[in-house]
Amino acid sequence: MSSQTQLKTPRRSRFALRWYVWLLLTLAAAYALAFAMHWDDRGVLWVLERFESKAEQKESIWLPDYHVVIDAKPLPGMEKDEASDLSYNPQSKTLFSVMGKNPFLVELSLQGEALRKMPLVGWSNPEGLTVMENGLMAIVDERQHTLSIVKVDANTRELNIADFPKYDLGPSKDQNKAFEAITWDARNQQLLLGEERPPALFTWKSDGSQTLKGDKQKLTSDELDIRNLSALEIDPRTGHLLVLSADSHLLLELDENGEQVSFMTLLGNFNGLKDTIPRAEGVTMDEAGTLYIVSEPNLFYRFEKQQ
Repeated sequence: MSSQTQLKTPRRSRFALRWYVWLLLTLAAAYALAFAMHWDDRGVLWVLERFESKAEQKESIWLPDYHVVIDAKPLPGMEKDEASDLSYNPQSKTLFSVMGKNPFLVELSLQGEALRKMPLVGWSNPEGLTVMENGLMAIVDERQHTLSIVKVDANTRELNIADFPKYDLGPSKDQNKAFEAITWDARNQQLLLGEERPPALFTWKSDGSQTLKGDKQKLTSDELDIRNLSALEIDPRTGHLLVLSADSHLLLELDENGEQVSFMTLLGNFNGLKDTIPRAEGVTMDEAGTLYIVSEPNLFYRFEKQQ
């Protein structure tokens, strides 16, 4: 009886040790995941959101109030094209999106129906798109590290990069994860550019024509606590900036001072989403505050603010 007890004791000790090690490893992995996904920062922002007054919420975009009304609608015939960005055109009341894998520009209805496709001749990997003024659009090619300003009207059927002004974006810390995001800031007459990784913001002055002034200027920001930067958009009503991160499954709202105001997680079961948005690459907003997102490979989302 005594020898049996002596034999069993070390077994329990070894099991207890293994259980303790596994617990530590699990906790370490959970902490690493939370740190990588910035869940600690999201938790702080979530708490701060609780203290925002109704008046302050009305003065912002206020992403917690948005609910998906078109959820993961496939863009027809674009399964192998990889939707890379999205921009709203207030003149045509339609959306424009660039496809990165097989370069072309597509015009979409506000319900995600394809209206026309325009091949992008000479582009290698168009990742960023924004509608400017007077029929102009700016396209960022991440592989070529260039920005082109093109003219698009109702009769455009094809665009050739050789026909338009092209600007060198210069080297990035990671040339494979370089400039990917762009949006037009009409209030300040400038383009706002975003590097994918590490996330960074730049401005480039313009008068709304095809000519840019000077060179791009880096913006200092410690609010980009995201794993990567996929797309940018400026709300035409508030002037607030939307920052999209595919890797963090997150959409951030920053105010005119660059401070975080609100956020929306792009995981399943949040904001009405049935499933997690797989890889959100483009975001835009119309003058009514309706929010649109595209995800690789060819998924379309529309969010509306709930009253």
